[in-house]
Amino acid sequence: MTETPHPLYDRHAETLDRALTAITERGYWSAYPESPSPRVYGETAAADGKAAFEAYLGGDFPLDQPGDGATVATEVSPFGVPLDVRYPHAEADQLVAAATAALPAWRDAGPQARVGVCLEILDRLHKNVFELANAVQFTSGQAFVMAFQAGGAHALDRALEAVAYAYAEMTRHPGTAGWEKAAGKGDPLRMSKTFHVVPRGVALVIGCNTFPTWNSYPGLFASLATGNPVVVKPHPRAVLPLAITVKYARQVLAEAGFDPNLVQLAPEAAGEKLASTLALHPGVRIVDFTGSTEYGDWLEANARQAAVYTEKAGLNTVVIDSTDDFAGMCRNLGFTLTLYSGQMCTTSQNLLIPRGGIETDQGHKSFDEVAAGIAGAVAKLTADPARGVELTGAIVNDGVLERLEEVTKVGEPVLESRTVAHPSFPDAVVRTPTVVKLDATDTGIYSREWFGPISFAIATDSTAHSLAILRSTVGEKGALTAGVYSTDEAVLDAAEAAAIDAGVHLSCNLTGGVFVNQSAAFSDFHGSGANPAANSALTDGAYVANRFRIVQSRRHV
Repeated sequence: MTETPHPLYDRHAETLDRALTAITERGYWSAYPESPSPRVYGETAAADGKAAFEAYLGGDFPLDQPGDGATVATEVSPFGVPLDVRYPHAEADQLVAAATAALPAWRDAGPQARVGVCLEILDRLHKNVFELANAVQFTSGQAFVMAFQAGGAHALDRALEAVAYAYAEMTRHPGTAGWEKAAGKGDPLRMSKTFHVVPRGVALVIGCNTFPTWNSYPGLFASLATGNPVVVKPHPRAVLPLAITVKYARQVLAEAGFDPNLVQLAPEAAGEKLASTLALHPGVRIVDFTGSTEYGDWLEANARQAAVYTEKAGLNTVVIDSTDDFAGMCRNLGFTLTLYSGQMCTTSQNLLIPRGGIETDQGHKSFDEVAAGIAGAVAKLTADPARGVELTGAIVNDGVLERLEEVTKVGEPVLESRTVAHPSFPDAVVRTPTVVKLDATDTGIYSREWFGPISFAIATDSTAHSLAILRSTVGEKGALTAGVYSTDEAVLDAAEAAAIDAGVHLSCNLTGGVFVNQSAAFSDFHGSGANPAANSALTDGAYVANRFRIVQSRRHV
């Protein structure tokens, strides 16, 4: 049985083919331009997108899906801008029942039809990327350019990457096969076999506050492409970006002749714990989650009926041994620590530096001089409020503020956090990063995650000691990124061996425009699934292959 190509598959076949090539070559490629320039998107795109975003504020979000008649409004913008968007509420049983009813026709449509529809959804989202970026900005606290890139273009790239992997895995085996086996002197045994891609069932995506689209899109589109209806449960403080996503997904599904309840939004009332109710629902068979280690561990332990994919927290670490570009190293690390106020799951926290100092192109630098150089780079980036806030954005929640207060009671500050008045948003909550000196013996402090604009310059006995700390802390608590600076190839090799042992991605000697806390779709894996910070990787074959099963039928010829 040969699958009949779907019109939407044909429309986007070239994009899919290029994405399939990209995931095998692992070089640079992007389907969605990351520059919000009018030369790329047109003169009116930015204004049109902002107007579309503003039209949602203070009103009922336009979403026609099963519900209980109630609405919820839980978002508070880190920029202090009133949002007050009201979303239709539904009970877990309503959502799961509607999704389950939509599954059979979606399953039977086949991989090409499903992938074609997914690619059309991505195209529709891209056409409305400024609307999406504004929603990401004002719910996450990211500055606009970062929200456009990470929350818009890069999120779409990650979604396309997941779709490409899903298509590759679903089409790895033929749809039909002839089977013949000799049977002595009689006629051979002949059978015709058919292999069906069968989805697991209803999928649940639990969104996060900081990167509501970037972290949700891979799971959403991996599940949808492989035949699973998706219930999207956004973080209560960042509903709008995923509501917009669901809105356009439902439009495309309906236009293509499918039940729009294949994608539903599940906003929750304050304190409702809807994510947990859905995660344990017997009808939910896949769960994707990005967020705290505590809740990720709970999902892994308790959502036993589902395949659970988690990306949690960790101790991102940089080992500093030596450098032939001290100024470049400090600038690079300073940018890493400043970007989005360190509110990224990939931002470095622990900077391991020999207490005897390091060799550089500027001569020997003491431990204090290395720490001061990195702190100075942060201070320079944040000195001018108007420019600094375009890097730092705003503080996403009170938990970050509480940790900033708590860290003042430990170690010795190299750079203290400051309160900054945002030039455009007077009610925005903005804090600059802090850098604190610790000793390697202060394990009780640096062996926990301090999510936010907090990093530690940690004095170690030697580079070998630093690598031992990386192995032990990442092995026990996990990490999504690691970095090393050294002019010694033997040290670089030792760091790579330590990273392999700890199961963490390593970046070496970053001094230019590539930063340890950024990853590129189609080339870099995000998370490895090889340490406690995540049980999966965005995106690889393992991330999609367990979202469906092959069920065969066979008949005598």
